[in-house]
Amino acid sequence: MRGRTTEDRGLLELLDPVAESAGYEIVRLRLMGGQTRRLQIMAERPDGEMVVEDCARLSRAISEVMDAADPISGEYTLEVSSPGIDRPLTRLKDFETWEGYEARIELDRVAEGRKRFKGELAGIEQGEGGVWQVGVNLEGDAETTLFIPFDWVLEAKLVLNDALMKLGAEQRAARLASEGADPQDPE
Repeated sequence: MRGRTTEDRGLLELLDPVAESAGYEIVRLRLMGGQTRRLQIMAERPDGEMVVEDCARLSRAISEVMDAADPISGEYTLEVSSPGIDRPLTRLKDFETWEGYEARIELDRVAEGRKRFKGELAGIEQGEGGVWQVGVNLEGDAETTLFIPFDWVLEAKLVLNDALMKLGAEQRAARLASEGADPQDPE
């Protein structure tokens, strides 16, 4: 899920160590086509934060390696960003971290008669044969928790709703307060 194509996964193998040595984790990487290809990298610090200065720092570190290794033929544009508040969920730990928040999940196969689910994340657990599963309290059915093998998840993303916007506002206020800024002032 962090990388869709074989090319994406190859780039992750090259760039994961670069990001980790700079103090970041790559959440998702996509190499997109078009007239000029675009390498989009979403990353964050281990504490979940990612501010503009972090994006610039990681971009410089990645650019050095990309220039030396030259793994992409032709021209491309590098974009490094935060995953945002309505972030993609690409790692098992994301489903645990964001337990209690609403998400949309798309599978690579049919489960319970469908491929798409929406509901509140209910953590992770190790199922039969040691297979890690993600739990979802299905929308409209708070009594039922569906556990889906993590390997079946094609895409997952938090749903932007009031609870998530409130969390984002609280995180922004805390960050501004720690920087000594007034959370009431527009940036």
